[in-house]
Amino acid sequence: MDVLARLSALGLTLPPVPKPVAAYVPAVRVGDLVYTSGQLPFRDGKLVATGLVPIDVSVEEAYQACRISVLNALAAVAMVADLDQVRQVVRVGGFVAADASFHDHPKVVNGASDLLMEIWQQAGQHARTAVGVASLPLGAPVEIEMVVQL
Repeated sequence: MDVLARLSALGLTLPPVPKPVAAYVPAVRVGDLVYTSGQLPFRDGKLVATGLVPIDVSVEEAYQACRISVLNALAAVAMVADLDQVRQVVRVGGFVAADASFHDHPKVVNGASDLLMEIWQQAGQHARTAVGVASLPLGAPVEIEMVVQL
């Protein structure tokens, strides 16, 4: 599969890999698996939103931020492997900075899952965690990490 062509057909492009904000690397390849570090919703070097869901950031905005975070994760994967060699998205971890009364974390993280399935169809289906947290780095509303098999 030509992943970049698929992204283009979806009206998307692979961004440059965001620079780490601490002491880590964006992705590590171990055998036929690639693990990404958590990716924030950076676009053009800036967070697309900050704050808590749904107080400061709507569910729809957070859903879109997850899609951007997945694109950043894919850029990280592309640092260590050819995206066209991805056979399966294995796991997605989604973190949502949310008000304590918010319980729709899965709806937000669907932004990541939906995009991966749009790209890879069946091979984009994955195991997943959607967790609410009190805060995320730099005030980001979401963070996405993933594991793919080559």
